[in-house]
Amino acid sequence: MNKRVAIYRKEHFNAAHRLFNPAWDNQQNEKVFGKCALPNYHGHNYDLVVKVTGEPDPETGYVMDMKDLSDIIKREVVERFDHKNLNLDTVEFKNLNPTAENIAVVIYTILRPFIDPAKDLQIRLYETARNFVEYPA
Repeated sequence: MNKRVAIYRKEHFNAAHRLFNPAWDNQQNEKVFGKCALPNYHGHNYDLVVKVTGEPDPETGYVMDMKDLSDIIKREVVERFDHKNLNLDTVEFKNLNPTAENIAVVIYTILRPFIDPAKDLQIRLYETARNFVEYPA
């Protein structure tokens, strides 16, 4: 019998960004990204849900200690991105358009080394209450 269980930890951060392709002119950027391409940036209140899936440890009953997971997310993601301009203040997005999709992939890449490789990791990032992405899908 498969005893895999998924645990979830929700965290929050605020960040500004601008969606912009430097290879395009302003007209093309505005056509594709709309108001998100405006040159003075805009912000979001991101909700981050980190899912870890695996078999519970027979000694603790945990897939992973939730406090440990929370500490990792806060240290590696929230402290890095909270109240930052993603385009200007972070190395991760100096040359990468900070779309919700790209942010989710970056967060996964940051967190993956801290999660037991025998466990699955998934990132769900809410950019708004109605718009969210998951990686891996």
